[in-house]
Amino acid sequence: MPTYQYRCSNCGNELEIVQKMSDASLTLCPKCETESFERVISASGGFVLKGSGFYKTDYGKPAPALATPAPCSTGACSGSSCPMAK
Repeated sequence: MPTYQYRCSNCGNELEIVQKMSDASLTLCPKCETESFERVISASGGFVLKGSGFYKTDYGKPAPALATPAPCSTGACSGSSCPMAK
């Protein structure tokens, strides 16, 4: 569940509340008891990645094996002298 930050425009009281996304916003300030409580945008670090699947090593594919060159189709040469290897 997300954490929401509220501030009262009347008395300046600030509060962080853990609520469901479907819950209605709070409007009544618990300190001064006026209908001036508003949800504000906060810069909290509430987003946390835990568990497997979030790291490069968890889902990365192994490096492909290096391919060995195919033998010359003419059979008349060997190694680096082969005109087909260039």
